[in-house]
Amino acid sequence: MSTKTIELQERTEGKSLYSYQKGAIDKIFKCFEEAPEDYHLLYQLPTGGGKTVIFSEIVRQYLKHHKKQVLVMTHRIELCKQTSNMLTEFGVTNKIVDSKADLSDQKDFNCFVAMVETLNNRLNDDKLDISDIGLVIIDEAHYNSFTKLFKFFEKSFILGVTATPLSSNINLPMKDNYNELIVGETIQSLIENEFLARAEIFSYNVGLTSLVVGANGDYTVKSSEDLYTNTDMLTKLIQAYEERCKGKKTLIFNNGINTSLHVYDTFRRAGYPVAHLDNNNTKKERKAILKWFKETPDAILTSVSILTTGFDEPTVDCIMLNRATKSLTLYYQMIGRGSRILKNKNKFVVIDLGNNLHRFGPWGSDLDWHKIFRSPNYYLDGILSDEELENNFRYEMPDDLREQFKKSDQVYFDIKKCYIDSIRAGESSKVVLERSIHHHAYICTENSEDLWDALGLAKLLGDDIDYRISRYTKCISKSTYNFVEWLKDDYRKKLNAYLRTNFDEIFEDINGFPPED
Repeated sequence: MSTKTIELQERTEGKSLYSYQKGAIDKIFKCFEEAPEDYHLLYQLPTGGGKTVIFSEIVRQYLKHHKKQVLVMTHRIELCKQTSNMLTEFGVTNKIVDSKADLSDQKDFNCFVAMVETLNNRLNDDKLDISDIGLVIIDEAHYNSFTKLFKFFEKSFILGVTATPLSSNINLPMKDNYNELIVGETIQSLIENEFLARAEIFSYNVGLTSLVVGANGDYTVKSSEDLYTNTDMLTKLIQAYEERCKGKKTLIFNNGINTSLHVYDTFRRAGYPVAHLDNNNTKKERKAILKWFKETPDAILTSVSILTTGFDEPTVDCIMLNRATKSLTLYYQMIGRGSRILKNKNKFVVIDLGNNLHRFGPWGSDLDWHKIFRSPNYYLDGILSDEELENNFRYEMPDDLREQFKKSDQVYFDIKKCYIDSIRAGESSKVVLERSIHHHAYICTENSEDLWDALGLAKLLGDDIDYRISRYTKCISKSTYNFVEWLKDDYRKKLNAYLRTNFDEIFEDINGFPPED
């Protein structure tokens, strides 16, 4: 019997932990015993690695060996309830401190679970006695809302837990609030040892230079919705779904409720089983939607940020990032929703429509968390801008479209190289688009039996044409919206005209005989 099988059996029979979880607990308690009573320790473990299980066991052991109380803080009510339930499973009697809590019996409890804002109000109103709190545990510690409460616990050992030890506010680095970081198992290790599923990531290059970065350091909802609700992006989304995720249980993340509603309408009109979820749904509606999602094998659920934390549905097979983010934490959280492993699931699909893969690298890549913790700005400054990312893009035809051009060995045309060559030769930049049109006409003719076939293929080249125009306008440093749109339209007209005029000649040059009448 394998070690994994034994450990899974132990977990179903009681509350034994996996070996890596036991190792983490030993490290944390060693630090706890050796450090000052007001020490701030941060523990990192990937989503799906069992952070709640680990700190629940820590609470159980702490209460068993110390005559002090424990407080667990979360930032959302769903996490509050989940944490309370997990602590109960570990035999820890606990009390949830929410807005409706009756605190008259607080002396009967040694463990409290509270949301940060509610706790702040209770402490400011002097409604909760915290004089005997020896250990404070902070779930999702990268959120900065917790730091305002640190002043209340100047003599408590604080343990923060997170999957990504990078502050949600670049102006408030975690190193300023925590003395030390302990790094847990890597995503790669958890995958290799069959604790997490492997992500197969497919990235579709998207032009993001229209997006605006807000005061929080991430893209604004307004600019995101302007981009992701347009017809081209919605078409790209559903095409990506049909290429990679059709029939799979799919979770779609958006930046903005309006975008999610557009996504819902798009999939519903296409005949797919889809539901939309956001913060405006009632508890009853949310419960019904999540129940439907769980029980429907090919369900599609489109949402905003509500399901990035506190949501666990192992049957998810496909994650679609229908948004861009500058937050490494959010990137990992979204993908992590699909990483739960099942008996018949050891991998899942990720569709990236926000250039996030190019920005942050593959999910599970070897990140130096200690370095990021110590020097977050150094890491953040090294992330490529959207313009730099897009300059490195190379258009690749989707597989089904490439099949339409299977007789052509080379369908890629390097606009930048052609531009540089033409300038060095003293030619006008206009020859770049002329040569690009000739290339498009050639591959359309090469894969056609007559002119009408070629014109039909030309209509399928929209994304490639848009990409070439984008590259061209960057080369000539002229890219006003109206000019770019005019170029795209003009290119299509000239391509069709060139095919009509030169099809017979190109066909004969390729095949050695003229096309049939």
